[in-house]
Amino acid sequence: MRVLLVDDEETFRERLARALRARGLEVWTASSVEEGLQVARSAAPDVALVDLRMPGPSGLELVKALRVESPQTRTFVLTGFGSIGTAVEAARLGIAGYLQKPIDAEAIVAAISSGQAPEAPEPEMPSLARVEWEHIQRVLSDCKGNVSAAAQQLGIDRRTLQRKLQKLPPRR
Repeated sequence: MRVLLVDDEETFRERLARALRARGLEVWTASSVEEGLQVARSAAPDVALVDLRMPGPSGLELVKALRVESPQTRTFVLTGFGSIGTAVEAARLGIAGYLQKPIDAEAIVAAISSGQAPEAPEPEMPSLARVEWEHIQRVLSDCKGNVSAAAQQLGIDRRTLQRKLQKLPPRR
């Protein structure tokens, strides 16, 4: 089985690719939506594993493009930052499954073999403090660690943001 793995996190992508190859799958990797589309055109994968959040276009853009370019490819979305809105949008685009990171190779192989994502355990409701902390971390990451730019995007004072960043992450 030919698998396309598209994820911007190099360590995760390469370890997962190695683990999938060890289980007998042919794996091609890409680090962006554009690169993933190029690989899909040349490799004609049976399955695509697409990270949702990447710099530049979202993984959903690749899902849309794969539907047109390679309709036989079953697509699974990988994400560590799932939301109801993105899950609904991904389902509307006809994905085969929605896989939550962190995930191991065994769970992915099982999902590929069965054609659907494994049953996810009932998610815990995070506290408001935890949701705020995760949002701040995403914005800071999008701003490439620039606290002033992140504070401006969040609409708070830079010193307030610095105080929030000094605190440990709240428990779930």
